[in-house]
Amino acid sequence: MSEEAELFRENVRRFIAQEVQPHYEQWERDEIVPREIWHRLGEQGLLCVDIPEAYGGPGADFLFSMVIVEEFSRANCGGLGGPMAVHSDIVAHYLLNNGSEAQKQQYLPRMVSGECVGAVAMTEPGAGSDLQGVRTTARRDGDDYLINGSKTFITNGQHCDMVIVVARTNTEVPGSRGTSLFLVDGDAPGFQRGRNLEKIGLHASDTSELFFEDVRVPGSAILGELDKGFAVLMEELPRERLALAVGAVAAAEGVLAETVDYVKERKAFGAPLAQLQNTRFKLAEVATSIRVNRAFVDECMQLFTAGRLDPATASMAKVASTEMQGQVADACLQLFGGYGYMREYGVSRAYVDARVQRIYGGTSEIMKELISRSVLA
Repeated sequence: MSEEAELFRENVRRFIAQEVQPHYEQWERDEIVPREIWHRLGEQGLLCVDIPEAYGGPGADFLFSMVIVEEFSRANCGGLGGPMAVHSDIVAHYLLNNGSEAQKQQYLPRMVSGECVGAVAMTEPGAGSDLQGVRTTARRDGDDYLINGSKTFITNGQHCDMVIVVARTNTEVPGSRGTSLFLVDGDAPGFQRGRNLEKIGLHASDTSELFFEDVRVPGSAILGELDKGFAVLMEELPRERLALAVGAVAAAEGVLAETVDYVKERKAFGAPLAQLQNTRFKLAEVATSIRVNRAFVDECMQLFTAGRLDPATASMAKVASTEMQGQVADACLQLFGGYGYMREYGVSRAYVDARVQRIYGGTSEIMKELISRSVLA
């Protein structure tokens, strides 16, 4: 990281310490962050940092965006960091890389400021990792399209002002050749937000059901080309999976640091836990696993900035780092004993928040299937 990036990192840490952590436990209990926090994030320049200045962004490089992912993950604030990544690293870049000039001018400046919160609606009750099984449809009606269907597990579903909807526009061909992406405004007639879903972790992140009943959008709302949305999804997934890997490593680093502090203070059998061989060996294993994954993820970030990160390598980073994150959180919680099971210690949140990392963005099983294809090619 450059000196400028490290200075930026200090600003991110300061914002988290002053404006996020003092309120975070209450947001967890509320099971949603306040809408105003998005405006504060925009004011502080923490949204869409690698969006070009032509669209209102700071025009920083990709590594600055990953600094934000790292610091929110390391601070154990994934319930806000995750939604921010969806907004800044997924939705904004779908627009930047595939949108028309009019679409980019309409949405990106407001996404940078926090005025417009973005979401992407892929998953359905009957279609998760298999995106070719999407049943939401967009039927041509004159110059417009009518969208019908439902989505679930949608991050930012309650707060979103715009959502990218994955829908079938040609049901006569396989999903890979008949899927399109549509930009739908949050106040569009026929668009309804369902309940804020209750989860075992990431409580502060609003995760919603979304419903579309004859939602009329103009042909100009198509993101990319008609019937070629599946290709757009595949092109953007390496960045998404790399961001998840970056967050996984940073979260593991954060929970390790908290555990080290704890075992130095907590005593058992008349001495600090840190003096017990089991504690020392377990921490050695955890630190080694994190270090190995950190090296690989750093390499992947370099590949991405050079335009050379292929889908299989991104999948390797995602599956390796998220599996590691879960193992580290479990091992660290064990060292806290009964206190690790109590909400007053951050390790308990790190443990439950880590679990979904192996599911969203493509399950570990899907990652292995994609990797195996490249190995056997």
